[in-house]
This record gives sequence, structure tokens and C-alpha cells, in this order.
Amino acid sequence: MIRIGTSGWAYREWEGSFYPSSLPRAQQLAHLSSQLSTVEINGSFYSLQRPTSYQKWSAQTPDGFFFAVKGGRYITHLKRLRDPEVPLANFFASGVLALGPKLGPILWQLPATVPFECHLMADFLGRLPVSTTAAAELAAARTLPPERTWLDVDQDRPLRYAIEVRHDSFRSVSFTELLREFNVALVAADTAGTWPYFEDTTADFAYVRLHGHTELYVSAYSTKTLTDWAGKIHRWAGHGDVYVYFDNTAKAAAPVDAQRLAELLDVHTGTEGRPIRQATKMSAVT
Repeated sequence: MIRIGTSGWAYREWEGSFYPSSLPRAQQLAHLSSQLSTVEINGSFYSLQRPTSYQKWSAQTPDGFFFAVKGGRYITHLKRLRDPEVPLANFFASGVLALGPKLGPILWQLPATVPFECHLMADFLGRLPVSTTAAAELAAARTLPPERTWLDVDQDRPLRYAIEVRHDSFRSVSFTELLREFNVALVAADTAGTWPYFEDTTADFAYVRLHGHTELYVSAYSTKTLTDWAGKIHRWAGHGDVYVYFDNTAKAAAPVDAQRLAELLDVHTGTEGRPIRQATKMSAVT
């Protein structure tokens, strides 16, 4: 399946354009989920969210909708992947598991100041729980207070991880082999040439982040560039699921570009939240 969405949903620039002017902010996620099939939760990157927030977000979206959850910068930017056991326990205890069947991939984004260290990366990847049950077991070691904790698992499901790196030292065969060993997707990130670009297939799914082709976080995508991306995504979809997120959030470019890409690929959500389908006709983009 190909799922296309945006990085976050609460942006003032989208009000009056993607969001109708009369739409209350509390209904913005519901509106987005009626138009797209997935979204990245960005707030989890800046701080631990609350179980009640995850429950609310899940309730506002239809069946078949997926959330990608961005791992905390405390782990990636401050701890720089070192000694992650308790921070990981707190992250998984904070309510991530309350998303239940709507929990999609978990994204780890490293800063450009963190280089590749094989042993450090192997240790971090080896600590990531492979299923929701394993995540709940890890979360039992949390230091969060009870009211900030969610340990319930409705069903044991496998967990998927993706990692976005921004240091040139990650152009390493050792790194890609390590990701394949742990079935972690290497993010294909379009960053207007700011950071390294990768297309290596390292997992049974692909993860794409489109931050802006000519201007980071700002520029809208041309039809030609979107068509090029559609061709790549179609090829990746031949090997597994593909998750695509537009992060060019300024001027409401992201949701519009997401809809345009979905049209090029002929993927959509049903009016009642049915899972997206992938059509067979791809002559326009291949």
C-alpha cells in the first residue's frame, strides 16, 4: 500500500486554504484524515505527549488511517542515541501504544551533527522493541507518573522503524547493512540539497520525507518533480508498503502537494476511512 500525508497538521498557514475558514481547530485533524491516509505526529519529537492526546487523535480519525510517530529529540539530539533505555521506556509509555491499529512507523531523525558510529547505532537499533507487546514490556521501566503512562496493548503487532540521517558519514555500506539486519527503513529525504540523499532499500517498507525541492520547508513541488517522485514510489511499492510525508508546510503547500501526488499515483482513502487502494494504471508516471 502507498500512504501519503503530511508532517503534522496544526499550522495557521493552512487555515482559510486547506482548512475552511469556519473550521474549528479542534476539527482540523478530522478534516485532514478525510482527505489523506496518514500523518506524522511531530509534537512527540519536541516533548513526551500524553496518553489522552493519543487517544483523542485516534478517535478523531477513521478506521484505516495511520499515524507515524516521531521519536523524541531527547533521545536523538540530546542523548545522541547514548544510554537510551529509560528514555525509550518513557517514550513508549507516554501513550504511543494507545493508537492501537492506527500506529504506523516510528521515525527517528538524527541531527546533522551526529556522525555514523557503527557500535552505537547497532546498540540503539538492538534496543528498539520489535512488537507492541515488547514495547509495553520495555515501557514498564518508565519514570513517568501513573497519569502520564499507558501500558495497555489491544493486540500484539509488529513495530516498524525508519531513520533519517543528515551526516555524510552515513554514506556507508556498514550502515545500510546494519539497517537491513534490523529491518529499519532508511528515509529518502528531499531536502533541497541541504543534507545527504539516500535511496537504499533497507526494510520491507519505504519511508519518504519531502521537505521541499528547491527551498527547505517552503517550496511547492512542480508537476514534473511530483511525477518523478511518483515513479520512484511506484517502484518501491513493488517491494513493500510506502509511507510519504510532505514537510513543505509553509503556505499550505504540503497538503496540496500530498493530494496531487496521490492523484498521480491513483491512491486515495474511501469516504468511510477504508484502506487505500493502489491502482494498476501507472502509465502516467512510469
